Amino acid sequence: MIPFFKEYGTGRPLIILHGLLGSLDNWHTLSTSFAKHRRVIAVDQRNHGRSAHSDEMTYPALASDLLDLYDHLLLPPASLLGHSMGGKTAMRFALDNPDRVEKLIVVDIAPRAYPSLHDGIFDALRSIDLSTVQARQQVDAQLARHVPDAAIRQFLMKNLGSDDAGRFTWKANIKVLEMKYGELMKGIDSGTPFQKPTLFVRGSRSGYIDRSDNINILHLFPEAQIVTIEAGHWVHAEAPGRFFEVVRDFLDPAT
Repeated sequence: MIPFFKEYGTGRPLIILHGLLGSLDNWHTLSTSFAKHRRVIAVDQRNHGRSAHSDEMTYPALASDLLDLYDHLLLPPASLLGHSMGGKTAMRFALDNPDRVEKLIVVDIAPRAYPSLHDGIFDALRSIDLSTVQARQQVDAQLARHVPDAAIRQFLMKNLGSDDAGRFTWKANIKVLEMKYGELMKGIDSGTPFQKPTLFVRGSRSGYIDRSDNINILHLFPEAQIVTIEAGHWVHAEAPGRFFEVVRDFLDPAT
């Protein structure tokens, strides 16, 4: 399955993969910045954004979609950048297809399994009957009952779209994402490590990567360096300037 994608710039390719309930649109500003030196390919992963919906939602399936995209675009080895769920997709792909990856950047996620962290988010999204909604402000007001953080609500609201009749719909396949959520929380493993340059970027105020993860990270990605940025889980959104500098210097040290 070839996912929906958007291209920016020219040069050596950099593929960007968003996290759970995100989309390539979340990365537009940074994609534009990276495109000054790279051919950026921002991707909507399956069941997100403008990509197709599917009942299958596993990391092997997401990695297979990425391989289809490589073949569709006849890509040479590319650098991969993935945040959270997208980071696990990128890890899975790099471990399975090391010859197709130049460098790997993983943003605020480790290869381990995680407990359920989004149950409240799914409950909030399910609580809204979009058939009764007349304006976006009504969705925000209903979400606020369950999600008091305005920044998180703004992020979730980017999933709100409309059908041909003008009725509000969710762009993301909420039903399948919730049903297959356990698959997305699973760890990434391999008997063969990825032996190429790798960068893990963690947020200082996020608990997604801690010191206990270093052993597993270096076991699977022995060339990895781990950089901490003053931010929470959405490192790229909370500290975009510093994030851009760190990733740019890793991709192109002489730039």
